[in-house]
Amino acid sequence: MTRNLIALIFMLMPILSFSQDEERHYEISDSIPFTIDSLYREDQFYIGFSFNLVTNLPKEVSQESFSGGIHVGFIRDFPLNERRNIALGIGAGWSINSYGQNLAIQKGENGETSFSSLENLNYTTNRFTTQLLEMPIEFRWRTSTPETYKFWRIYTGFRLGYMYNFRSNYKNGSTQIILNDIPELNRFRLGTTFTFGYNTFNFQFYYALNPFFKDAFLNEKPIDMTTLQIGLNFYIL
Repeated sequence: MTRNLIALIFMLMPILSFSQDEERHYEISDSIPFTIDSLYREDQFYIGFSFNLVTNLPKEVSQESFSGGIHVGFIRDFPLNERRNIALGIGAGWSINSYGQNLAIQKGENGETSFSSLENLNYTTNRFTTQLLEMPIEFRWRTSTPETYKFWRIYTGFRLGYMYNFRSNYKNGSTQIILNDIPELNRFRLGTTFTFGYNTFNFQFYYALNPFFKDAFLNEKPIDMTTLQIGLNFYIL
């Protein structure tokens, strides 16, 4: 009986040894150290959604229906300190914005642009839509570290833009007036931006520093319409 027990132990030793080696193998693979990127950059791709307020309206003009925008782009992050929580961001983006209001934009018989108010008049649609190429410039402060993707952020700066597409659309029943090019357009856009938030959800404010139109008048008074955009921004590394 003793001899059989000793023989059984010798027979199981290779199997036990193999099991221990296999266990050591998994222990070694699980112990591979995690590498921390001390030269990380943050928030380089963005997508945003905004509600667009039309401001500085003439007294005969008011905002009508929903006005909104979509903003996407890439910002190159340039950290300015060793901790990399202070940075400069410069990028390129694209946006489309829609503005509903009751300012009628039409062409006269001689091709000149005329502006009038649709106040107290019935119509189906009256809005203009813009598409822009943009260059955001931001000064960035955040509580980020190489180990976490959840942090507070405050970004402030400017957004330069060029309005390459404009579409004014008036519709009332079977009558529709669409204009794509008027000389009064301020195609070069400039505005200030302010973004703050934590992790995924970040509020952004944009205020345009120049009006939509130049040398445009309503009842002999200049039209200084501009916009304040309030929305959410989402960042991706």
